[in-house]
This record gives sequence, C-alpha cells and structure tokens, in this order.
Amino acid sequence: MHGNLNGNRPRSAVSSVDFYRRVPRDLTEATTLGAFMSLCAIVLMGLLFFAETIAFARSNIVTEIALDDNTDPQIQLNFNVTLFALHCDYVSVDVWDVLGTNKQNVTKNIEKWQVNEAGNRVSFSGRNRETRELEYETHVESLEELHANGVHVTSIESKEHFEEFLKQHEMAFVNFFAPWCMWCQRLHPTWEKFAELVDEEEMPVGIASVDCVTHVDICREQVIQAFPTLRWYEEGTFQAPPYKNDRTVAAFSSFTKRKLELNSKFKDWSQHQKGKTKEEYRQLYNVAENPGCQVSGTLMVNRVPGNFHIEAKSKNHNLNAAMTNLTHRVNHLSFGQMGKNPSRLVMRALKQVPESLQQFNPLDDQMYITTKFHSAFHHYIKVVSTHLNFGSSSKYIPTLYQFLEQSQIVSYDVVNVPEARFSYDLSPMSVVIEKSGRKWYDYLTSLSAIIGGTFTTLGLIDAVLYRVFKPKKL
Repeated sequence: MHGNLNGNRPRSAVSSVDFYRRVPRDLTEATTLGAFMSLCAIVLMGLLFFAETIAFARSNIVTEIALDDNTDPQIQLNFNVTLFALHCDYVSVDVWDVLGTNKQNVTKNIEKWQVNEAGNRVSFSGRNRETRELEYETHVESLEELHANGVHVTSIESKEHFEEFLKQHEMAFVNFFAPWCMWCQRLHPTWEKFAELVDEEEMPVGIASVDCVTHVDICREQVIQAFPTLRWYEEGTFQAPPYKNDRTVAAFSSFTKRKLELNSKFKDWSQHQKGKTKEEYRQLYNVAENPGCQVSGTLMVNRVPGNFHIEAKSKNHNLNAAMTNLTHRVNHLSFGQMGKNPSRLVMRALKQVPESLQQFNPLDDQMYITTKFHSAFHHYIKVVSTHLNFGSSSKYIPTLYQFLEQSQIVSYDVVNVPEARFSYDLSPMSVVIEKSGRKWYDYLTSLSAIIGGTFTTLGLIDAVLYRVFKPKKL
C-alpha cells in the first residue's frame, strides 16, 4: 500500500480545493542560480516594501476648483497705505460698490499717522473722524466797501515780491488762495478786516495774499495742496503746521497774539541762557511737518464688485488738483479675517501649503510712484475664496482669500483731483486645498502585488535561465 502526502491519512473533501498543494522536498532541486534569484527577490521586495511604506505615510497637497458656497453677505478688507505727499488733514477713504453703496470719508476703524520723508511714523493723527466745519463771519460790507479806507492786505505780485515781503516782515501771515474757490471768496472780507485790525493795533505782522492761479510758481514751491491755505512765517521760514482754526477776525487775532507772545519769549530766553541760541529754542516750537500720511484700518464691504479709494478731500478747502501727488506704498492689503498677523492655527496650516498657493497679499510693500501731475495708480484685484481642508481642525480655520492684481497709471482731467483706487471683484469659484493620502487597503493591495509580482517575475526569469544554462545530456 502506497503512502500519500498527508501522512498516509485519507484525503478529505476540503483538501480537494487546496490552492497551495505541496511538492515533496525530494522532488525539488536546489541550484546556485535559484539561490541567487531568491536573494534578488528578497532585496527587491524589501526595497519596494520600504518605498511603498514611505509613499503611504506621506500625504500630498492637492487643489480643486468648486463653486463658492460662502453665504456671508460681507467680507473684511484690511489695508495699510502710506501716502508720501498728502497731509492727513486731506486724506479721505471712500467705498463704492455696484449695489449702490457710496460711503464718503469712512471713519470707523480707520487710523492716521503723520510720516516723515522716508515713510516712517512720526506722530499719531488720531482715528479718522468727521472734519469739523470751520466758522466763518458774515459781513454786510462788500470787499470794495472795505477797501474804501485803504487796502490793508498786501497782494503779492511776483516771486521776487513774495521774497522781499518776507524779508521786510519778521512775522508774516499769508493767505494762499484761488479765485474760483468758494471758501476763499468767503474769506476775503474777513482777511481784509483782520489786516485792518493788525494795522490799528500796530501788530508787527505783515498780512498778505497770494493768488495761486496767477502765481503758480510760488504756490508750487510752497507745496500748497488746498485753498485757502493760511501760513505763518517767521524770518522768511514757514512755521508748521498751517493755520487750521476758525476763519474769523477774533480767531485770527487770537492766533496772531499767541505767536507774538511766543516770539517775545524766544527773545527773553536768548538773553538769559548761556550757550543757547535763538534757533535752538525755536526748534522746540517749530517742528518740521512732512506732508505725508499713513492710513490704515479695516472695512466691511459687500461681496460684490466695488472699490475703495483714497483721495484728497476737505470740508473746508478746495483741493489743488495740480499739487495732489498720490505716490504711495502699500504696506499691507488683504481680505478676510487673517489680516497681516494670522493666528497660530492658520500659520501651522499654511506651513503645509506651497508658496505658489499663498497669494494672500501680493501687493504688500510695493511702491507706486507718480511722476506726472493729474495722474494716479489704480489697482485691479480679482479675489478668490480659499478653503483649507486639513482634517478636524479645518473647521476652526476661517475662509482665506487669495487675489491677483494688476496696477496701472490713470490720467485725470486738469480740474479733477486724482485718487488712489483699489477695485475688487470676487470670483464665484473657490479653491479647495486639502491633503491627499492613500487608503490602508490600497497600501495592502500594493504590498501583495509587490510580493506576488516579484516572486512570479523572478521565478519566470529563473526558469528561463535554468533552461538556458542547464547542461545538456549526451
């Protein structure tokens, strides 16, 4: 009776479906080629297993485009812009959109800082607020009637005349005006009455007026940005800042007397202090004022096409369009709650995102220089919502906003005041950024394919090589 592979035990019905039937060891043959191919199989499977494990443990960042499902009616706009040649008194931030929103001189959450020539902060100008309307006097007499007893205001006739006037008067109060300016027209009778009062009280002050339409060179040299501009001069030097109070005879008189008292104190101090000059004490009161302003804040704007623009505007002045230079630097501009200083959670998430997908503030620290009159830069911005989907923590990450921008210089008519405009348009599509990793069953399938494929492939190669190199029988 012959034995079987089951140890002389009878076969059961289950063993008939065995896929892995055994071959007796004495029926197999071990060869050097087979050992070499086995080692190759082990090494190759080990390398593929290691590479597949690394690929399984590593996740990739993928993006997809989807319809923006954001239902918020408004979006936060964050900005910080430095204007190098526009005084904070004249800076106005306006908002407009296609739904009819038209906000003039927005004051909520807006701050202004006076800056020096390099654009660095010098003094805090306060939160933006509604400008107080200055008080004017109503005169029964016309300007011609006031001139009946003589003209008391010196009318500057030329640049040389202006320089000579400042030399003749140690103290001078000068009105720079334009004939078409309605505020200047209201001021003329008051200015004449004030000059008459100065003569009556024999104040050592020269009162003058400069027509900036006729004498453009004088006003351009003095950088007159608005009409009327009232400036106080001492020994031919402008004492910043310009006069900003009510435009009445009493207010002018009070201001002038304070200036005279201050000058008297300078003279007294210079006699009693040793080693100090009059000019050194004057610096305490005559602080240089650069006509630059840094305006920053946040705006809540509707999620529709619109713009916010920075322009020169004043309730009590007519702006000089020819001297409005809107050279500016965008320190920061972004949309959404992230702002310039995102939270730690957002920063951790953004570390996993490629730089090419982080176009959240491409305008930051960009300089836009205007070299010609009656022109300004306009910026066109396309905003795209961006959602980070990085697991359970994603629900705490606010919606981010990337944008593309294009800037160009726009020319204005001579009578129009230029404005730095930032036009924005929100895309109906959004970008979804998420991690893409392999599933565990995909990993196991790949491992099985590596083991089976390597074993089978090298087995076939071994069989072919064995037949090729097998000694032939004689």
